[in-house]
Amino acid sequence: MKSLVDKDTRVIVQGITGSEGSFHTKLMLEYGTKIVAGVTPGKYGHQVHGVPVYDTIESALKEHEADASVVFVPARFAYNAVLEAIYNDLSPIVVITEGIPTWDTLRLVRLAKRKGIHIIGPNCPGILVPNETKLGIIPGHIFKPGDVAVISRSGTLTYEIVEALSNSGLGQSIAIGVGGDPIRGTNLVEALKLIEEHPKTKKVVLVGEVGGVEEEMVAELIKKGEITKPVVAYIAGRSAPPGKTMGHSGAIILGEAGKPESKIRAFESAGVPVARLVTEIPDLLKGI
Repeated sequence: MKSLVDKDTRVIVQGITGSEGSFHTKLMLEYGTKIVAGVTPGKYGHQVHGVPVYDTIESALKEHEADASVVFVPARFAYNAVLEAIYNDLSPIVVITEGIPTWDTLRLVRLAKRKGIHIIGPNCPGILVPNETKLGIIPGHIFKPGDVAVISRSGTLTYEIVEALSNSGLGQSIAIGVGGDPIRGTNLVEALKLIEEHPKTKKVVLVGEVGGVEEEMVAELIKKGEITKPVVAYIAGRSAPPGKTMGHSGAIILGEAGKPESKIRAFESAGVPVARLVTEIPDLLKGI
């Protein structure tokens, strides 16, 4: 695996003419992302920041070669938009949209997995490779090239941690914001398996949250030796009361499952250092 994306990845932006799509298309272009076309039904012939707009992905692909998609389509239309990207074999499909019904997401994820297509999200900040490309809304100016991968369920914490790494002299190889919904195209386990094969990555920061059991599953993989790259973990939401959804719909504690103590114990039993504060992460990385 060379990477999910790199400087040569050619991108279609779905929902490019909307306010979010247009705004972030400009920022992605400025970062160096190769955006070849945009798609908004009924807007054929328009341009957004010099990017030609088409009614469908199929019509865009008749004029341009493309690899990946970024989806800024409103939630009520997002199912069909992602379905269109899957049927046209774009990968990864980075779904920024928030509020997609869980059942729709489940159907899309199942179909994508059958076709070997990576969906990142929904409700995610996207992917960034420093000084090469970004697909999504991650702020590029805080990054510096290096060998630390950041995989995170929390968008805001991704930015805070990357800035802390950069300020301490630790550059990044890639950042993947997997999203905060309970059903996602790529979970922490799958993302970490991708990073295990990523040649530019030597160490990993994994940002979990309360809710779910993905972090425990990651710890089990590390125990079994299936993940060999050193990992530092951080668990957001330690103070979350049981039964409360905290920020993300995926961050809910049910009984014992999903409690931060369970995740911390699992990581520590696998030999993974767990940071209590974001500011501790750079020193922990330097020590592994």
